[in-house]
Amino acid sequence: MKISIITVSFNAKHTIADALESVAAQTHPDIEHLVVDGASTDGTFEVIRQYEKHLAKLISEPDHGIYDAMNKGLRLATGDVIGFLNADDVYADPGVLGRVAESMERHRLDALFGDVSFFRSNNLKRDVRRFRSRYFQPERLAWGWMPAHPALFLRREVYERVGHFRTDYRIAGDFEFLARAFWGQSLRYRYFPEVLVRMRLGGVSTGGWRNTLLLNREVLRACHENGIPTNMLKILSKYPAKLLEFLRK
Repeated sequence: MKISIITVSFNAKHTIADALESVAAQTHPDIEHLVVDGASTDGTFEVIRQYEKHLAKLISEPDHGIYDAMNKGLRLATGDVIGFLNADDVYADPGVLGRVAESMERHRLDALFGDVSFFRSNNLKRDVRRFRSRYFQPERLAWGWMPAHPALFLRREVYERVGHFRTDYRIAGDFEFLARAFWGQSLRYRYFPEVLVRMRLGGVSTGGWRNTLLLNREVLRACHENGIPTNMLKILSKYPAKLLEFLRK
């Protein structure tokens, strides 16, 4: 099974080397790593060039935001399965993609998702939170629940069937895509009960109350546009459960 990993970046000079190294260290024998850089100006491209021998494709050009860059990667991907690794995230260990491929082949899955853990940049060894994807079911989209996107792997045929990311979303384009992919569909999916990806706190979706407000507004919009009955109170009700993640990390 060939796995395509797409990493999009913009001015990520201080973190992207960790992401690239974690993909290069994977033991799965058939990995296609594509990096789409948004014409970074801080030296990110020069860092990426140091890992070019491990990359199937590297482009650096202006884009119209993160979802436009992700779509560029999707158009280039040729793997049987596609995953996204952010420029400031890393795989939990070198065997992650091998276990993903084995499980997806054995169970003939369209989708597989696991957990992510979060750490602060000043202490890379200590996780402060764990996002558990095990609670996700398509009907829980109405409450704003989704599997952790960096720990989600989909067959390329899913993208061919439901389309790519919408670029008119600023922060919840991944949720909107998953609403299309899972709501009313019959995907064969499975939860993988492990931390697959470690994420730095402070990214777009964890970057303060303004981003949280925008995120929830776009989640509500995505539900309405995809025929998922919900309201803002329903979506906000997920936060007490999220607080528990800090206590049971």
